[in-house]
Amino acid sequence: MRKHTLTVTVENRPGVLTRVTTLFRRRGYNIESLAVGETENPSISRITIMVMGDGKILEQVTKQLYKLVEVIKIVDITEERSVTRELVLIKIRADNNVRADIVQIVDIFRARIVDIGKNSLIIEVTGDSGKIDAIVESLKPFGVLELVRTGVIAMVRGEIK
Repeated sequence: MRKHTLTVTVENRPGVLTRVTTLFRRRGYNIESLAVGETENPSISRITIMVMGDGKILEQVTKQLYKLVEVIKIVDITEERSVTRELVLIKIRADNNVRADIVQIVDIFRARIVDIGKNSLIIEVTGDSGKIDAIVESLKPFGVLELVRTGVIAMVRGEIK
């Protein structure tokens, strides 16, 4: 079993995301990551799903997804050269004594401080999952007060075939 990244192009209609996720739920497959949004065409959305499974599971999921009327295209980009990104916002305990240390970590990871409170900072980080995991680990000693993370978005590199 390994993690697969699927991109599912769908008609942008109410209820489509519910039907897609219900299909996974009914079969007992856990979605590791989910991101959805409009494409360059407002009538079409793209869902990026990360799911654990083998080839048989992916084949079954793909066949079931294609049965949904709104599904236009499904691509497993796991083996493709692709760009993947996540976004995380981290609220961290930060009094005046440690702010310089935190700013140094933020600079190393090319992150940004997007809010400054009396005793806290909110840091915004974008990157692949490894970068996100690494900065979170680096900031834990300061005291993570709150963390919110998006799902993975992905796009195949190069020209469209």
